Amino acid sequence: MPYRGRFAPSPTGPLHFGSLVAALASWADARAHGGTWLVRIEDVDAPRTVPGAAAGILETLAQFGMHADEPPVWQSQRTERYQQAFDRLQAAGLVYPCGCTRKEIADSQLHAHTRHTTLIYPGTCRDGLHGKTPRAWRLRVPDSAPANGTSAPDDPAAISFVDRWQGLQTQNLATEVGDFVLLRADGQWAYQLAVVVDDADAGITHIVRGADLLDSTARQIYLQRCLGVPTPAYLHVPVVTNDEGEKLSKQTGATALDASRPLDALHAAANHLGLDLDETRYASTAAFLAGATAAWARLMKIS
Repeated sequence: MPYRGRFAPSPTGPLHFGSLVAALASWADARAHGGTWLVRIEDVDAPRTVPGAAAGILETLAQFGMHADEPPVWQSQRTERYQQAFDRLQAAGLVYPCGCTRKEIADSQLHAHTRHTTLIYPGTCRDGLHGKTPRAWRLRVPDSAPANGTSAPDDPAAISFVDRWQGLQTQNLATEVGDFVLLRADGQWAYQLAVVVDDADAGITHIVRGADLLDSTARQIYLQRCLGVPTPAYLHVPVVTNDEGEKLSKQTGATALDASRPLDALHAAANHLGLDLDETRYASTAAFLAGATAAWARLMKIS
């Protein structure tokens, strides 16, 4: 299939350096493959959306020389598609209502010793609400194979994939995640459902994004299988951190990019990605992006 990639920022504030790294990586990968690069505004979480942020992000991308090959897509305009996907899963008996609060799940203490940060759902409402008021809707994941010598590849709950940057990844959905939310208690569609439906509808073949989203990939692959849609190739680049070692974000002090000096920020983003570039060679963003694409192709061995 022809390469189709995307950059999918959340409009919770202006574009910052951490987001620029992900944008540059996805842009360079699409261009190195001779493919199509799309932009999707992930505003499905309405309470976190900042008015005007989406327009600001698109303007900043343009100032940095990165233009989508097709009109941008807004998740907030696609709720009907999420409902249709949810209805299919419900008809297949794969979703159920849940009345648990976050505190109740945390108190289960099933999340103590895994390398993943996800709070594991203990399956309290799997077989009924037991007098609870329905709050969210969850997707039922496969039960893990009993510990009787079964190898991991044969465990129906174990999802494995090869990440183009991070290598082989395996996550056991039953023991490391549990049944996960598709429709939140506040009525908002969950990120996991929205992103899978969006990528399938857009025909996305390759996903390049930050490693902070690596932990959610197994859930998305399982959901893709449930919906009968293709699984893209994944690549998760190292995230940018602040001085305290925290992922750079609006919550950890990330500031807006200075669009008046795009080359400075682009060079810094290229350095973070390990691209071998002569910083004195490029006098324009267009020339830099061409050089970055060639350097990315060398790094990722794209011929």
